[in-house]
Amino acid sequence: MDKKVTVIGAGNVGATTAQRLAEKELCDVVLIDIAEGLPQGKALDLVEAAPIEKHDAFVQGSNTYDASAGSDIIIITAGIPRKPGMSRDDLLKTNMNIMKGVTAEAAKQSPEAIIIIVSNPLDAMCHVAFDASGFPKNRVIGMAGVLDSARFRAFIAMELKVSVENTHAFVLGGHGDTMVPLPRYSTVAGIPITELMSEDRIEALVDRTRKGGGEIVGLLKTGSAFYAPASAAVEMAEAILKDKKKILPCAAYLEGEYGINGLFIGVPVKLGAKGVEEIIEINLTDSEKNGLENSAEAVRELVAALKKLA
Repeated sequence: MDKKVTVIGAGNVGATTAQRLAEKELCDVVLIDIAEGLPQGKALDLVEAAPIEKHDAFVQGSNTYDASAGSDIIIITAGIPRKPGMSRDDLLKTNMNIMKGVTAEAAKQSPEAIIIIVSNPLDAMCHVAFDASGFPKNRVIGMAGVLDSARFRAFIAMELKVSVENTHAFVLGGHGDTMVPLPRYSTVAGIPITELMSEDRIEALVDRTRKGGGEIVGLLKTGSAFYAPASAAVEMAEAILKDKKKILPCAAYLEGEYGINGLFIGVPVKLGAKGVEEIIEINLTDSEKNGLENSAEAVRELVAALKKLA
């Protein structure tokens, strides 16, 4: 195919991302992981599924970055989850070093690529990738808002017993407990949800959205979400590969927008062939502004912690 996407990290998120990319026939896929045989085995399995799924995308697994040369997009899912007894700083330092290494290698092979970050802590990892790649800000993007908005949409559809296709939602801010779901901008078939359910029910859905990742971790016990994160990353990749100019909430580098400077944070952006082609500034109430600033402060603290660990 004429497009190529490299997915770094062949765990649940990375492998599912590769599967979705291939089955949507968006591109050929290179799946990279340091574990010998893991990306090759998963790639071969996906190739053998292609005749049944009826697509001609090719998936290749590798332990090196040579196969990724000339990629249009690099999706980074590599990193470790927090383990028992591990401090936040330990997790930050480990994932910072992983992110720094894989970004530098991938950027060397594909200097014109657009990077989509999926690894956590997401907003902080965007800063690491931004520095390690040397890419312009429009070509480093974090996947957070698409996932968080999808969770909000799913909960709205479940609550109102309507099709998920009728739901639209916006979630801004950092990817974590300080995210800012915006009920005023969340609709069902164009009708604001504030017209369709009580304030108490909306607040319950907002709270569930903020804790969406933790809810899944609590249920799985030994893992975290991967189907929805993979779908979110692929929606972003599709918008870029097809130059759709799609407006999606993503972690983007702000330079004064929303009164925030020098920080990756979730905001609505226009995604196209050049990556972030425009940052959309929407009007926020004082309460929403405070929520976004509070979320930005949490990201600033993480970035400051990274600098101390570097």
